[in-house]
Amino acid sequence: MAKLYVVATPIGNLGDWSPRAADTLREANLIAAEDTRVTGKLCQVFGIRTPMISCHRHNEDSRGEQLAERMAAEDLTVALTTDAGTPCVSDPGDGLVRACLDRGIPVEPVPGCCAAVAALSISGFDTREFTFYGFLPREKKDLREKLREILLQSRVAVIHESPFRVKDLVSVIGEEMPGARLSLSCDLTKMHELTLRGRPEQVLDALEANPKAEKGEYCLVLDLTEAERPEPEEKASAGPLEARLVAEMVENGLSLRDAQNELVLSGEKKNAVKQAALALKKLFAEGEGAG
Repeated sequence: MAKLYVVATPIGNLGDWSPRAADTLREANLIAAEDTRVTGKLCQVFGIRTPMISCHRHNEDSRGEQLAERMAAEDLTVALTTDAGTPCVSDPGDGLVRACLDRGIPVEPVPGCCAAVAALSISGFDTREFTFYGFLPREKKDLREKLREILLQSRVAVIHESPFRVKDLVSVIGEEMPGARLSLSCDLTKMHELTLRGRPEQVLDALEANPKAEKGEYCLVLDLTEAERPEPEEKASAGPLEARLVAEMVENGLSLRDAQNELVLSGEKKNAVKQAALALKKLFAEGEGAG
């Protein structure tokens, strides 16, 4: 019977790879790899000679459909891998998983390494709840908007970043998330593994002082429990109080404009009073039309 195994691979240290994961690739009919060259090196080390086919971000939708059809027709067992870590977690693979599920093909995980979870485990933050965001937008404007969204929605957030953009990211975090704490990990499980902890400005200083900062992928864990959060924007909607006050003042002979001015001068919220007046004006217009 056809089956898809989603197999996590090492993120650096080959000793982290489980015997079960190696056996799964060895016994599969085919390996669907993000990059056959990268998975090929791993297979060479462990003496695995299973045929491979590429399944990466740029072809996974069409390749996933084709491969799932082939799996169903030929009862193939396929092992899905990415270059490092767990497939489908900020890595390709979900297209093939989806195609298999649509055809009733069983999908089974072979768990193992995941950079996000590894970084969380050494952050020192309360990680009973966290939100994973992966890579954020590159454009500064979009990045700032996303960080503001994260600040409003999350208590602990996990982000991936390129070594060439990590300084810019930490700098913008310092501007948009005052009070945040960071745990920034690089080269997890590798020889030069490094984790920097502190406020954004402290972590940025450490990055600036590190001549090798632009090597290795980064995983950031953000603790936002002490961060300054912006006040939610006030909705420009009229409550029953403002609507009733405007109506009463108009009944007493004031124009809509004068009623608005009086209420604002008395301390009522300008936007709410304006919306109440507009609603009342619309009501008057509908009444005249009906008459």
